[in-house]
Amino acid sequence: MTDSAHREMWEKLNLDLEAHDGLLAVLGQFYGDIYLSQDNRLKGAEYLDFVLSEVHGLRIKEIQDARDAGRKVIGSFCVFVPEEITLAADAVHVGLCAGAEAGTDLAEQMVPRNTCALIKSFIGFKLARLCPFIESSDMIVGETTCDGKKKAYEAFNEIAPTYVMEVPQTKTQAARELWKSEVLRYLAEVEKLTGKTITAEKLKEGIRIANGKRRALQRLTALRAADPAPISGRDALLINQISFYDDPVRFTAKINELCDELESRIADGKGVAPAGTPRLMLSGCPMAVPNWKLPYVVEGAGAVIVGEESCIGTRNSRDLVDESGETLEEMIDAITDRYMKIDCACFTPNDERLDNVTALAKDVKADGVIHYSLLFCQPYSHEALKVDKALQAEGVPMLSIETDYSMEDVEQLKTRVEAFVETLA
Repeated sequence: MTDSAHREMWEKLNLDLEAHDGLLAVLGQFYGDIYLSQDNRLKGAEYLDFVLSEVHGLRIKEIQDARDAGRKVIGSFCVFVPEEITLAADAVHVGLCAGAEAGTDLAEQMVPRNTCALIKSFIGFKLARLCPFIESSDMIVGETTCDGKKKAYEAFNEIAPTYVMEVPQTKTQAARELWKSEVLRYLAEVEKLTGKTITAEKLKEGIRIANGKRRALQRLTALRAADPAPISGRDALLINQISFYDDPVRFTAKINELCDELESRIADGKGVAPAGTPRLMLSGCPMAVPNWKLPYVVEGAGAVIVGEESCIGTRNSRDLVDESGETLEEMIDAITDRYMKIDCACFTPNDERLDNVTALAKDVKADGVIHYSLLFCQPYSHEALKVDKALQAEGVPMLSIETDYSMEDVEQLKTRVEAFVETLA
């Protein structure tokens, strides 16, 4: 696409072109400093660079072409929205902008100032007309994973009609029944939006595609246990972030190719850092594009990140939907059960997350864990204390960090992370 074609498309989406130009310029500089400056990157990283360079360009053009062909676009902010159902209706499932400071002053006119950066970000992106994914969506799906989001969607619904799924807060049988009813309600809403009936055959294919993407990410996670680490944490996080934006079939094929390259690199004993480099795992809140601040700080401190226990990490890829079901009812049950395994901090109690964090730390051979919470995120800040105790019991040290999307605390973070890394050497 030419620059003029890009701008014509963005203008039709009613983006603020001047502000959008400024955003892309900043992101381009940011990406160059954090990603393109890395040594020993994989050849497969060219795919990551291309997707990021065209995430507001060719990917949006593909989505517009899909809409012109009669397909609907469903945008979401959370891993609880069942992608399998969206795909079964031949709709496009995309993540929405929520990982950068944008339109903050405008957002703080709709939600309290002491709201987490992720919530203020998606409201700010909409109010400032900066996110082509939001403007391309025929339906936006929210969810009740925290009180902040629940109340924010009330305000957001005034500027972008939002369908909200009620996520249960416990793992009881009654909660499972509630979630199953929400899955069925979402299926009916998607059928209404698309005008298409979701058959068992179509849902089975949707499950197969979504599971294929998760299997590729599981393969990536397993390969990162190698020492020396074959891929940087920054690139691995980027892969997880792109999984929410790119076409799922293309993404799966490209990540499997990248994993083939990783296997060759491991066989040759090569990595992005020398063997014995301190290995850290990140745990906690999601890091949406382009939230790369903490990984950049950590790997700049001489460590390598070998795992991400978050929604932009293993929480999204750890569990598959059982593919043995043949009837629509059996598949709905399988989808319900798979999503009930998500160990979001919204659940109480949430002891399975403690088990999952310690197990992943062992699997990827992490020397330590950095627990990351967004400022004002009560669920993950509370669980940081429990995660610390669970890791201490396993002899794994943890550093707890609270931050936001601004760059004001970078030097402070560097000091704390460097001190933590020194204790691991």
